[in-house]
Amino acid sequence: MAASFTKTFTALPEHIDVLGHVNNAVWVQWMEQVSVEHWERDADPAHIDAYIWVVTRHEIDYRGNVTQGQTVTARTWIPEPPRGARFDRMIEFTGEDGKVKVAAKSTWAIIDKATGRILRVPAEVATNFVD
Repeated sequence: MAASFTKTFTALPEHIDVLGHVNNAVWVQWMEQVSVEHWERDADPAHIDAYIWVVTRHEIDYRGNVTQGQTVTARTWIPEPPRGARFDRMIEFTGEDGKVKVAAKSTWAIIDKATGRILRVPAEVATNFVD
């Protein structure tokens, strides 16, 4: 299995919408945060200096609610090798009850910082993220 990354989030008052649970926009922010932290933890420092990732697509399934004070554990992983310039990243947020509250698939594209252009994901960049 490819290397995964986990992080725990706690629903604070500012995360809660008018329905009393974590707002959809907050889930997207948490998705980005856990993804970036996974990249920063596992990528070669030279790759962090050379490349940046941008989201091209999110698919999100909301399966349950999280209210103020509750915690969720986010787990992210790369399920398969990149396709050209793109990586698919899976993310699941599991609640205190052990149930997945949000499941997502995000597609990210890699950009060369020096040129500002999208490029094919170099094999050595993918190595630390996929089997």
